[in-house]
Amino acid sequence: MPVLVAIVGRPNVGKSALFNRIAGRRIAIVHDQPGVTRDRVTTEVEWRGRRFTLADTGGIGLTPGEKAADVIVAATLDQVQLAIDTASVIVFVVSVQEGLVPLDNDVATRLRATGKPVLLAVNKADNPQADTGAVEFAELGFERIYPVSAIHGRGLSELLDAVVELLPEEPESEPSPFPSGDETAPFKLAVVGRPNVGKSSLINSIIRDKRLVVSSIPGTTRDAVDVPFTLERQGVREHYILIDTAGLRKPRRVADSIEFFSVKRAEHSIERADLVLFVLDAETGIVEQDKKIADLIVEARKACVIVVNKWDLFRDVVREARESGRKPRGKLSRNITSSTLPPPTVAGFARWVQSKLFFLDYAPVIFTSALDGKGLDRLFDAVRGVASQLRQKIPTALLNRALHDAIQRRQPVSSSGARLKFFYATQTAQAPPTFLLFVNRKELFSPQYEKYLADQLRAAFGFEGCPIVLEARPRPRTIESKRTSR
Repeated sequence: MPVLVAIVGRPNVGKSALFNRIAGRRIAIVHDQPGVTRDRVTTEVEWRGRRFTLADTGGIGLTPGEKAADVIVAATLDQVQLAIDTASVIVFVVSVQEGLVPLDNDVATRLRATGKPVLLAVNKADNPQADTGAVEFAELGFERIYPVSAIHGRGLSELLDAVVELLPEEPESEPSPFPSGDETAPFKLAVVGRPNVGKSSLINSIIRDKRLVVSSIPGTTRDAVDVPFTLERQGVREHYILIDTAGLRKPRRVADSIEFFSVKRAEHSIERADLVLFVLDAETGIVEQDKKIADLIVEARKACVIVVNKWDLFRDVVREARESGRKPRGKLSRNITSSTLPPPTVAGFARWVQSKLFFLDYAPVIFTSALDGKGLDRLFDAVRGVASQLRQKIPTALLNRALHDAIQRRQPVSSSGARLKFFYATQTAQAPPTFLLFVNRKELFSPQYEKYLADQLRAAFGFEGCPIVLEARPRPRTIESKRTSR
């Protein structure tokens, strides 16, 4: 993976704005409220032909109303320290508008102790007159001082030139075994679900590191956080990017503008992912919001693996309820009564999940426990299987034979009296598998018959975890020679 450049500093000096400006797009949430960034938010950047990973971090120091003992505050500071420890170059951001403050000195002391190269970015220098204020920060003891403006882009070329000059040699990239437009690109897995179902805990368990801020407080994750991850299996290195996302809430429960943009970023993460890991909380069962999230995945036409987290807790609760004949205790009691308990077995609960999320019934169901790491091998076996299905290219002859057999078994029905006729079909794309069907009249191709043909293609070719897209198109008209009468 590329080397890491970490952006650090005290709260509200414009770290996220600088991160977004260098990245060339809005990735980190920017807000006047201090303490918005909690996790390490990363993105891949290229400057003058050199690639590196850029990391945004939470502010070092307490914001108004925070206490040092707060679990989220402590975890956020842990994330900052991890970014500092793993970085090759550190960009230390201060604000020329606020001038040198005691907390800047505290941050500088921490960074000098690392012995790593530090570039001092004096932000909010929006015009040449403000550059003179950067002299004040020489007191921090860093030789490389760069007045910049994240808002206007001033001074960034000089800063980035200095960054790439200090980077170590770039390691060679390895081909990815997964489908992508770029053979060396990692396979992107978006981890989505309701708040507090264990998304961040699952990622931390996968990478065996406290990479993300984890708390029982819903809404801990705000940004969509990209976590590079490499898994070695049978001598092959598989490169992934795990995208942790904010929990998707009901619109009426989105409390403020920060949470609104968090939800939008989560939805965007689904769009840019190669595959979605849809995390369910077994302890609460399936609720209405789970169905809405599943619908977002279907609308985005994304491959999916359903991950049932906290299965061990659910199993114990269900067994107790069945043995006692009483209503299940805890969170499960809000959504399920003793008379509608799902089966306590893995196979039975998987069928129950697919019946509740029937429009996502093509997705495999995997059971995990993020706390102890159980089920992670099966999860990545499922990911590899779905990735393999995404690569499938069905020969045109086999495709048309399977469709012909399916149509013979069940002829399309039209209420108008006209009959839909199929001429031939071809596969036009992978990821998702997309098939073009030439017909006599496109408007006769009903959603019900489309679903039937998609199910038949699954039965014939697999495509587990993959949405199947069928596009009907009228067959092009042929020009017939005219006979002239004599």
